[in-house]
Amino acid sequence: MTIALPGAAADQRRTQLLRGVLDLCLLALIAERPRYGFEIVSGLAENGLELVSEGSIYPLLARLQKGGLIDAYRAPSPSGGAPRKYYRLTDEGRAALTAGRTTWQGFAAAVDRTLSDTQSGETDETHDADR
Repeated sequence: MTIALPGAAADQRRTQLLRGVLDLCLLALIAERPRYGFEIVSGLAENGLELVSEGSIYPLLARLQKGGLIDAYRAPSPSGGAPRKYYRLTDEGRAALTAGRTTWQGFAAAVDRTLSDTQSGETDETHDADR
């Protein structure tokens, strides 16, 4: 059974789901290589998380930095503009990413089992026949 939500409602549901794991997604992208804000938003969009804007990640990046999971440095822009602020993982950030991935994988597997139409072997058609 698939719940079809109208466009705005579907975006709202995706936003709510993303809110709980966005920090983990940021850590994963930064773990690949140091990135600046626009690169992080682009990486999220490339992975289907286009709902996240550049302005919305900066408070989260600040919290991650304050928590010691990432640090920041400035580097010249390749295009000759103002220096860019890049973020990179700390050792604590790597540990948090590893732990977060394990937690997410277990959680996602439990949700998949719960939402699966085939878990109990019943479908809506089975229930309809009982009515």
